[in-house]
Amino acid sequence: MKIKYYKDTDTLYIDLSSKTSVRSDEIAEGIVIDYDKDGNLVGIDIDNATKKMDLSELVLSKIPFNTQKISA
Repeated sequence: MKIKYYKDTDTLYIDLSSKTSVRSDEIAEGIVIDYDKDGNLVGIDIDNATKKMDLSELVLSKIPFNTQKISA
């Protein structure tokens, strides 16, 4: 999973899979869910992210992973 924030557009994208998105549905104003060819969720796009959520902190709890990459 990758979480990317684009400051110039105030957009947050949560990439849940490396599979290609083939369909998107806007489930609320400025929130789009992306699906792969099999209907599996692959990403979440949030426009005007700083108006919808607090991006000043990210807390991960009990996430099983072997490596960690953090960049600002």
